[in-house]
Amino acid sequence: MEGGSGQEHRPLLTESQGSECRQDPEAPAVQRSDGEESDSGEDELRNAGLSASGHFVSDEHQQTTNCETLIHLLKGNIGTGILAMPDGLKNSGLYTGTALLPFIATLCIHCMHMLVGCSHELKERLGVGGLDYAEVGEQAFKTGPVILRPFAGFARGLINTFLTITQLGFCCVYVVFIAANLKQVLDCQYPGYKIDIHGYMGIILLPILAIAMIRSLKVLAPFSLISNVFLGLGLAVTFHYILQDMPSSYDRPEFTSWKKLPLFIGTSIYAFEGIGVVLPLERKMMTPEDFRGCNGVLNTGMILVTCGYIAVGFFGYLKYGDAVHGSITLNLPAHDNLAQMVKVLMALAIYLTYSLMLYVPAEIMWPHIRHRFHTHNSRRFGEYAFRAFLVFITFILAAAIPNIGLFISLVGAMASSTLALIFPPIIEMVTFWNRLSKLRIAKCMFLMCFGLVCFVVGTTTSIREIIDYFQSTDKPIPEFVC
Repeated sequence: MEGGSGQEHRPLLTESQGSECRQDPEAPAVQRSDGEESDSGEDELRNAGLSASGHFVSDEHQQTTNCETLIHLLKGNIGTGILAMPDGLKNSGLYTGTALLPFIATLCIHCMHMLVGCSHELKERLGVGGLDYAEVGEQAFKTGPVILRPFAGFARGLINTFLTITQLGFCCVYVVFIAANLKQVLDCQYPGYKIDIHGYMGIILLPILAIAMIRSLKVLAPFSLISNVFLGLGLAVTFHYILQDMPSSYDRPEFTSWKKLPLFIGTSIYAFEGIGVVLPLERKMMTPEDFRGCNGVLNTGMILVTCGYIAVGFFGYLKYGDAVHGSITLNLPAHDNLAQMVKVLMALAIYLTYSLMLYVPAEIMWPHIRHRFHTHNSRRFGEYAFRAFLVFITFILAAAIPNIGLFISLVGAMASSTLALIFPPIIEMVTFWNRLSKLRIAKCMFLMCFGLVCFVVGTTTSIREIIDYFQSTDKPIPEFVC
């Protein structure tokens, strides 16, 4: 390592200490009475390793090939965000959004590389096998400048807090997405029995509670596979509709307004916020050196993701213009049975993913509550009750803002921007503090400032748009016409 002392080459932790680094220092040890087995769900979570930032990746095999890692990377970055890109371009303009998407993607991908680089440096410095996002932040501060070392625990807690906010925000978006798509399908099939969108949220509450109670990752793995199949089919059929009878690009504005632009940026960052999945993916590769590099797995996968976002956003907004909804599926023709089936498939795909998104906030917060329960049965009941509490929180927030587009912009600006753009440059500056060049400092400061602008301006704009949304009509619920 250039510019480093010889001491930097020696592990700061022994092997036993390194293994402890992978565990939450604040999490109490599992207490067992005579003949009592540990909670199987907790053991699976401890050994899963590939559930990060809400994106589940099967850990059935200890090591993955480059192709398998690429598939997992695509799966971890494609979700409701790609369906919201046409609505994002509505807030930027056709060509402005199309030009900005590669720029935002480049920044987010570079921050992913920064996080992986910091992880490699810290693993060598500490002599440990692997670190997750929050642990990278914590260990960077612990081994960084002396004045910053007392803030190591705060850094870990802050990252975990924003991971929790982001994932709960994703769950809220999922609730609105499922309810809105089901409402459009059933209202058109049974026009005499139109139900308010909140009514559909009530209908799906019990099914979501049921799937949220599944604590075994092995049980949820087939659901993840089915979800990916449904999502792929839905996207293929969606392209079939949006590529038909497209109007001229002259019919769409090149740029909307500076007032609306932050909403587009929030939606874009929401879509690209898959940074939490890169560390566990790289750790499980047979050849982790192939993850980075110009033509590595990370760049290849994220370029494919970016192309998909640009294609859906450009052609979706070109097709429907300002009439586009927060999810492009809601614009598919209501009278067409194939289009209605796509909405049902997409709703099922997102439903099957809900519990996987709930894993990260449950895994982060439950250890801090778990010690209040002293027996095996009480802990099991307590975890079920806690999961139900998280589900109710997401439903309450979703019912308060039943607009997919505004919710996505808010989550992207408020939570995703911190994880994707603000924390990585901070961690890099703290990790390499004793050998930073002026160019590197300038790069990190630019990324931090851009992330902070996205956070402040995007959050305030999203909140203002939400207030205007409720004030502009006496019934702020999206109405769908068959």
